[in-house]
Amino acid sequence: MRKSVPMLLVAARGLLSHALPILIAQLSSIGMMVVDTAVLGHVSVEDLAAVAIGGGIHISIVFALVGILQALAPVVAHLHGARQRDEVANVLQQGLWLSLALSVPGCLLLSYPAWMLAAVDMDPVVAQKVKAYLGLLAWGMPAALLYRAFYFACNALGRPRVLMLIGIAALIVHAVLAWGLALEGWWHEPLGVLGCAWSNVLIAWLACCVALAYLVVGPLGHTYALFSRWHAPDRRRLRELLRLGLPMGLSNLVEITSFTLIALFIAPLGATIVAGHRIVANLSALTYMLPLALGIATMSAAGQALGARDFHRLRETIVAGLLIAAGLSTLSGLALWWWRVPVTGAYTADAAVHGVAVVLVVYVAIYQFFDALQTIAGHALRAYRITFVPMLIQTFCFWGIGLGGGFWLCFYAGRPMGVAGFWLSAVLSLIVAAAMLLPLLWRTMQAFESTS
Repeated sequence: MRKSVPMLLVAARGLLSHALPILIAQLSSIGMMVVDTAVLGHVSVEDLAAVAIGGGIHISIVFALVGILQALAPVVAHLHGARQRDEVANVLQQGLWLSLALSVPGCLLLSYPAWMLAAVDMDPVVAQKVKAYLGLLAWGMPAALLYRAFYFACNALGRPRVLMLIGIAALIVHAVLAWGLALEGWWHEPLGVLGCAWSNVLIAWLACCVALAYLVVGPLGHTYALFSRWHAPDRRRLRELLRLGLPMGLSNLVEITSFTLIALFIAPLGATIVAGHRIVANLSALTYMLPLALGIATMSAAGQALGARDFHRLRETIVAGLLIAAGLSTLSGLALWWWRVPVTGAYTADAAVHGVAVVLVVYVAIYQFFDALQTIAGHALRAYRITFVPMLIQTFCFWGIGLGGGFWLCFYAGRPMGVAGFWLSAVLSLIVAAAMLLPLLWRTMQAFESTS
């Protein structure tokens, strides 16, 4: 026991040093959404509602496709831990091929969103803005996916700092562009939600180009000879990535749509309700970045330990990840509860929208602890290359309990709760997910250790 405490501290320090740059990079990415919300909150309620609905659809599609690409992380981490450096370049290049292939359905879905909006009764002005917004974002899809392949490879190899620098730069440039294009009329006239879309597209391609340059001339390119020889599509490697990645992509889709699709379902309740929900969804996404960064760091460190067959280090890494996430998420929940009024007030000057957001943000504060535990457990299982059963668990929890239960509470319960019904169901879904994923992770750890 005395020896295990110092080992846990070492593992914790390693995870925190890895997670901090990831957290900053992730916050920078979500910060772009916050910028859109803050800017459009001063344009019109219709523009804010359009980015709430359109942004929800966009991030759902991107996260699903990015989830498939996340299979790069455990594969590259295993190769790195096993010191099979020659294979890293091939796997990364297969990830780039896969990114280009996945961008085709991604672009089509964004370019033709009418079928997704047809079943929703919304203001025609908002609907038109949503279609135009998504049509522009389609132009940035290939760049976004190529960048994510680079993102997961860097994390798996323990080089997250470059992602942090790119993220900070992207956020700063986007804040300036979005403000100028959407509000100040830098392109003849204020473009509103379309100005934010143009800025997002330009930033996506800029980040992609910087990442490519880093791979060519940076330290990773020299160490792993990433482009010394170009590899054609490799069916074996692509099948491996898809076998791992498809359940991960569906898990991402299920988890993110359990929140983003709420904006579509509540569209009949009016633009004010949708706008208030958008503010809280932004805060939810921001707070989720902390456990997500720790989850990614845990997955990378655990994957490297698995590749090296160091099961003691593997256990210490996972336990440290769970303890850190539990502690920090509790603090973030308390902070969000205490400062809920000024935080939500910073997003909008509309009193009605602010009133909706203040009520809903309480649910986000409550579920922080459970969200953190299920996030770490899910990512640790990905390090073990176990993705199918977690996908089934998350589908049941987030779509069955979260969306299904939320829809009933919102519209059909004895006393319909409105949009608050969805957020109450989200709390319940995260509690159940944590209760199911943690025992699965424990059994997996024991099974691997028993075979060592």
